[in-house]
Amino acid sequence: MNQEIIQKASEIIKKSEATGGYNGQYCTLAVIDSEGYPTASTITVSKSDGIHWLTFCTSLQSDKAKRIEKCNRASVCFNAGGAYNLTLVGTIEIETCPEVKKEMWYTGLENHYSGAADPNFCVLRFKTKRYNLMVDWQETQGVLE
Repeated sequence: MNQEIIQKASEIIKKSEATGGYNGQYCTLAVIDSEGYPTASTITVSKSDGIHWLTFCTSLQSDKAKRIEKCNRASVCFNAGGAYNLTLVGTIEIETCPEVKKEMWYTGLENHYSGAADPNFCVLRFKTKRYNLMVDWQETQGVLE
């Protein structure tokens, strides 16, 4: 049953890529601020590999990026009207590699950046260490190696 729930969670995450919550589901990223408190914000997934890793796009000057530079611990939560709640806990890093930025670019980002080569544009790569997944009222939790 755990693998079935993990597979369903992976499909949910895949559907959220580059939709910005327009399909009724939301992704929230929580990072630690300079005073040690968690801060959360809604963010769009650029790409993912199931529950294993996710990427997000943001500005190098954003509060998120500044917080991640100081503490790389993070959590991600997906939810949609009680249908599911997927919580992932892990680490996050800032990527500025031109190839990665180009690969993670999606329609809609042009409203904020001049293109994938924009020096202020960066990618956040989240890697899951542990998870708590509730899908169709079935729940599982575990640790990824």
